[in-house]
Amino acid sequence: MANKVAIVTDSTATIPEKWIKKYGIKFAASLVLWDGEELRDGIDITPDKFFIRLANSSTIPTSSQPSPADFKSIYEKLIKKGYDILSIHLSPKLSGTMASAEQAKQMLPKANIEIVNTWSVSMGEGWPILMAAEAAKAGKTLAECKKIAEDAVAHTGIYLTVNTLEFLHRGGRIGGAARLLGSALRLKPILTVAGGQIEPVEKIRTRKKALKRLVAVVGEEIKGKENIHVAALHANALEDAEQVMEMVKKEYDVTESLIAAVAPTIGTHTGPGTIGLAYMAGYK
Repeated sequence: MANKVAIVTDSTATIPEKWIKKYGIKFAASLVLWDGEELRDGIDITPDKFFIRLANSSTIPTSSQPSPADFKSIYEKLIKKGYDILSIHLSPKLSGTMASAEQAKQMLPKANIEIVNTWSVSMGEGWPILMAAEAAKAGKTLAECKKIAEDAVAHTGIYLTVNTLEFLHRGGRIGGAARLLGSALRLKPILTVAGGQIEPVEKIRTRKKALKRLVAVVGEEIKGKENIHVAALHANALEDAEQVMEMVKKEYDVTESLIAAVAPTIGTHTGPGTIGLAYMAGYK
């Protein structure tokens, strides 16, 4: 008989707490480094506290991935309980998190551990995690859960609009969107995560138009597809996230939706006011 499967991820996935508890998902916390403090994302600092502090701070925080030791500790506890492990993470082009998970796996050569790269972030990472977690709860094997996660990745995408490219630029996570710098200081660009890094889609002049265009761009990806899951993500901009979600639901037959605040380590790089839409569509 195959072992039970445990799902491990990182704190950038921004999966709502109710689902973390429902599926027993474990996560390694990224770190927010701020004025000499090391704050564990989602443990020592929540999105609400992070953005309040960011608005009043003269310094900009940085972030750091979980260490191999963090993952090893999580893996060892699960192994002792008899679990196989599926570790699902954000794009390695955005963080060294997956490399830490890989190193921890190498430290435990006898354990059954598989690692999946979602090539995404936030709920672009989160939807495949939830599909795998559902499969694990239903008693699927490690190989089956891994395939389900990888298939879900192929049906998932994320688009976002930021108030400024300044934070992405400072944090070195700007990817192909770097070519918008200078021309886009006052613009509200639409960005996506493609090939695992942040890429520009369009330059929009106003916030209102950017939010409408964000819905339209995602609409082009999900229209005509079944089993549509959409997450509206926000960096201290709940009202805008609610508005964007209403627009999506009005236009498209959404199977499942949620609104979530982005993790502090993501907010470090996108800045306040960011709105994103992460979708999974056509996956069965």
